Amino acid sequence: MGENYVNLHLKSSHKNKETMSQKSTTPKTAIITGANSGIGKETARHLIQHGYHIIMVCRNPQKAEAARAELEHEISNSPMKDSGSVQGKANETDEVSASKSRLEVEICDLSDMSSIRELATRLRTRLTAVDRLINNAGILSPAQRELTREGFEKTFATNHLAYFLLTRELLSLLQAAPEARIVNVASDAHRYGRFDPNNLQLERGYSTSKAYGNSKLFNIMFTHELAKQLSGSNITTYSLHPGVVNTNFAAGNNSLFGKLFNLGRFFMLTPEKGARTTNYLATEPNIEHWNGRYFSNEKLSKATPIATNDDACKTLWKQSEDFLLT
Repeated sequence: MGENYVNLHLKSSHKNKETMSQKSTTPKTAIITGANSGIGKETARHLIQHGYHIIMVCRNPQKAEAARAELEHEISNSPMKDSGSVQGKANETDEVSASKSRLEVEICDLSDMSSIRELATRLRTRLTAVDRLINNAGILSPAQRELTREGFEKTFATNHLAYFLLTRELLSLLQAAPEARIVNVASDAHRYGRFDPNNLQLERGYSTSKAYGNSKLFNIMFTHELAKQLSGSNITTYSLHPGVVNTNFAAGNNSLFGKLFNLGRFFMLTPEKGARTTNYLATEPNIEHWNGRYFSNEKLSKATPIATNDDACKTLWKQSEDFLLT
């Protein structure tokens, strides 16, 4: 698979150029993982205001529906920025109906690769194109190393393999959009991450902080290699540091890293502020020349050298594929 997989799909995407102009008149679609809270919910709120149809990918059905209801209530009480929005509807019933058409929930356990594949199958069956993929959801694992049912270290699976697999599975939909973007939420925590191709899942020397730092490094490496493989296509991709944001990210985490995170909540950014760089990368026009780059505070930032090392990024890509084929 690897480069051949991506290029195979890119060849087919050029056949869709004639239909792209027709699709550009329809509402844009954005898929956001972890959209029921924190940065993900703020990104959903922002993209709704820009006229997007939002698919909220969440693990917990109750929390997802509560977030959707909250956002729908906001839509029904606020005018939209986009001409295709609910603004101008004749009555409140029409407004609520329009808001529901703009917000959908898809349930998926992003630590489970089979769940991701099932999600992608459902989406490919009913969607014609995806304009924005926001890989946002992430976890902070407990103090003890934990494996998923498929045998992956849980942080590695949720924070890296999920980004990799969901992106790969949705490539055909992204290629059907006039201009698509993949935004990967990483972190400056990548600066204490390490790339050891013989210990990607920390079978040796595990700690919560190492697992998290490594996974955020892998997000940036994935973005760098993905941009190279998609060069010249209709898709661009970006990674970012959102800042240290006051969310429920580390709620109940008993590791030292989790406890320190929770102690510092008072000094952290609000989710609205933490989502600004994600929102910038999702909606700012004319940023294609920054394809594959890392951002912080809505501007370019310099990642660690290993994060953009071509050989290392290719190795991570190949090993990620190998994990998913086993």
